[in-house]
Amino acid sequence: MASSPAGRTVWSREQRAVLIVACVSSFITPYMASALNLAVPAIGRDLHLSAVALNWVVGAYLVAAAAFLLPAGRLGDIYGRKHVFLLGVSLHAGLALACGLAQSGAALVALRGAQGAAAALIFATAPAILTSAFPLAQRGHVLGLSTASVYLGLSAGPVLGGLQTHYLGWRSVFVVVALASVGLAVGVVAAIPDEWRGDGGRFDPAGSALYVASVAGLVGGVSAWRVTAWGPWVVLAGAIGLTGFVLREARAPFPALKVTLFQNPGFAFSNLAALIHYSATFGVGYLLSLYLQSVRGLDARQAGLVLLAQPILMAVLSPAAGRLSDRVQPRLVASAGMALSLAALVVLALLGPTSAAWMVGLGLVLMGVGFGLFSSPNTNAVMSAVEKGDLGLAAAALGTSRMVGQAMSMALVAVIFQGFLGGRTLAAAGTGPLVAAMRGSFWLFVALCGVGIAASLARSSLDRRDA
Repeated sequence: MASSPAGRTVWSREQRAVLIVACVSSFITPYMASALNLAVPAIGRDLHLSAVALNWVVGAYLVAAAAFLLPAGRLGDIYGRKHVFLLGVSLHAGLALACGLAQSGAALVALRGAQGAAAALIFATAPAILTSAFPLAQRGHVLGLSTASVYLGLSAGPVLGGLQTHYLGWRSVFVVVALASVGLAVGVVAAIPDEWRGDGGRFDPAGSALYVASVAGLVGGVSAWRVTAWGPWVVLAGAIGLTGFVLREARAPFPALKVTLFQNPGFAFSNLAALIHYSATFGVGYLLSLYLQSVRGLDARQAGLVLLAQPILMAVLSPAAGRLSDRVQPRLVASAGMALSLAALVVLALLGPTSAAWMVGLGLVLMGVGFGLFSSPNTNAVMSAVEKGDLGLAAAALGTSRMVGQAMSMALVAVIFQGFLGGRTLAAAGTGPLVAAMRGSFWLFVALCGVGIAASLARSSLDRRDA
């Protein structure tokens, strides 16, 4: 990187390529997630899936991504972040195409789980590559562009996904993601010659396997709590396994997670706030997609336009909220955002088959503003609670909290839907039980958000670090 005669920063060809790759990868995965929410009813009709099985079309991806995120980051540090990223993108492309060709619900759920594991390789390495390619003074700028790409994906998903599902069918969502992933892989090979590694060391297969199995068991067991008799036992086994993992990491010479970071109250409570907030909010898009299409009779295209309000507000407000958190304690801004999310959930919990359209709009606006106020300041709080040498581990821990929260949100929805709908399809269940299941999910999310606000406010005032 150099400076132009006018004093402007000039990025090298490779830096520009890295930024484009990071932004495209940041767009693809949220785009697929938000687009798939619009395709869920069509998938259920085509593959004859129950409402609970449909939860797993979304949830399997999230469980696997959450479980593999920390080991994937460690692999990137040891074997090279570009190589691991490229492997993840290539696998993601092939598995997306396979999802688009799936002929049964069981095959689709299994492929979605594998795709989530591939996505973990992307999530764990893309931010590290971006920060490695740019000097410290430029990182805030390029990370902001990458974050904007996430919100652009969330904004485009409901609209384009709805149009794709309406005109081309749900399989087209996966095909488009596969083609974009192929293009991304080609761009990495053609335009990024350098490789970046972390501190090296050794990979711990036993510890990583324990972590993956424990996270998958904990979240998957919650989903199966009311479906099978062994669900609670799987949750218990997952909790015991995570306890063993933490004890093991405390003594490991090359830990995947530095557990001593959690001795800092600001760091610990900020991650807990992220975990709870995503647990209480991620399932909202899925539930509203079902409500708008299966209860109110909108098609996927129309439902996508309605759901667009939330991510647009998130994209507009997040940069301003991040700047605000530089002047006001991040915990206060993030807590205010979570309070607005709670208000949104209360509004959505009151929806019925004939509720006024403004209630849906009000819920989406409050959720968009709340999430916009929460996300950037909470990230700021996490990264401000650690020393410069631990920024990578802090980002990995926050990413894991986010992904586990998203997976737990869908798992809780699966539990509620099993209780109200059993093994029935959406069409067979009827409007009444579906609305009751949605309301039960929203009220559970309200309670979670209340706990999250308490965790967010419990953070001590954070000393600013020179990152």
